[in-house]
Amino acid sequence: MNTTTIEVPTMADMAARGEMPEVLFWVGCAGSFDDRAQRVTRDFVRILAHVGVKFAVLGLEETCTGDPAKRAGNEFLFQMQAMMNIQTLNGYGVQKIVTACPHCFNTLKNEYPSLGGEYEVVHHATFLQQLIDSGRLKVEGGAFKGKRITYHDSCYLGRHNDIYEAPRKVVERLDADLVEMKRCRTKGLCCGAGGAQMFKDAEPGNKEVNIERTEEALGVNPDYIAVACPFCNTMMTDGVKHFEKEDKIKVMDLAELVARANGLTV
Repeated sequence: MNTTTIEVPTMADMAARGEMPEVLFWVGCAGSFDDRAQRVTRDFVRILAHVGVKFAVLGLEETCTGDPAKRAGNEFLFQMQAMMNIQTLNGYGVQKIVTACPHCFNTLKNEYPSLGGEYEVVHHATFLQQLIDSGRLKVEGGAFKGKRITYHDSCYLGRHNDIYEAPRKVVERLDADLVEMKRCRTKGLCCGAGGAQMFKDAEPGNKEVNIERTEEALGVNPDYIAVACPFCNTMMTDGVKHFEKEDKIKVMDLAELVARANGLTV
């Protein structure tokens, strides 16, 4: 296990030194406060440091993008949150943002421009693929060589932003067998957490959406379920626990898979 301490500079630190990062890493609420998502954040930071990407975070200056408020119908709160972030980002002259959350990605990329926040926004699935394609990141299969991995399409990455190939190319570089669920790509099924559903009680029905989706995943007999979203990670992990399969099947983010394959974490 790599236990090296990594210094994570803030934009304020860099601005004080008169420097500008290659990318701003937008951590997001889940990546900051959720125990499970924090592990993804740490592994993605390890990868950035490993390949020498000059990056920074906003730290305490980062607040929620406003996505949950907007999906729940509170446009006023969304615009308040968005304008605060845009003022901060523009104040630092930020040009390129990478984030491991499709919800943050979609909001920053598609909804901030009309409010004055125009940036190049990249999801970490695409960023990892770009690092691999450019030769900056070498990925060996390692523990995943020959393993069966199925990838769950995040709604805000897939259907909303048409990003299907990048995450699959990353999985394939692990020398793993990529096995597809019946509902995938443009026909992928939601994990059940999108549209602010993560923060409300389930509506009447005879089955939870994440249970339905997990059944599909288990149906292809995977060793791992790969995800690229903190919400999907939570919902699919809960689904696997529901079927008492957590000892045999692991739900892992793309960053975790790449970090482990490269010996950057356990």
